[in-house]
Amino acid sequence: MKKSEAIFWSIALPGFAQVLSKNYLKGVLFIFLEFLVNVQANFNEIIMLSFLGETQAAIERADFQWLLFYPCLYFFAMWDAYKDAGGGRGPYSFLPLVFSAFFVTVGTMYSPKITVYNVLLGPVWLPILSVIPGLITGCLIRKVILTVQNV
Repeated sequence: MKKSEAIFWSIALPGFAQVLSKNYLKGVLFIFLEFLVNVQANFNEIIMLSFLGETQAAIERADFQWLLFYPCLYFFAMWDAYKDAGGGRGPYSFLPLVFSAFFVTVGTMYSPKITVYNVLLGPVWLPILSVIPGLITGCLIRKVILTVQNV
């Protein structure tokens, strides 16, 4: 499986790339965990309400105790699929996904409170936007570490 294919299948559903790569145990475990967290957090309903512009209803339906597990599960499954497909061989290449998971988790925590231009983004849109600073931060920290080590 190509690295890009692994990433895209992991974006679709954590565990799909592992199953396609014949890593059945990991794949089924990731899919089970995704469904467990998804159902317990009411995530599909939250996504639907967010797309319909009913942000406050999405916040009220969210079980944040479960929802906070989702970013780490999601990004770890993505990293695992990418690595199994031959990616991530460079030192500290995991950092962009680790920091994305961290920033999305923090974005999820603050999603009931933070507004952008007086718009409450809620538990779907603010975490999605948090991926960008997570990737940038992870790349920058990786670059700094590699630079310091080469000095």
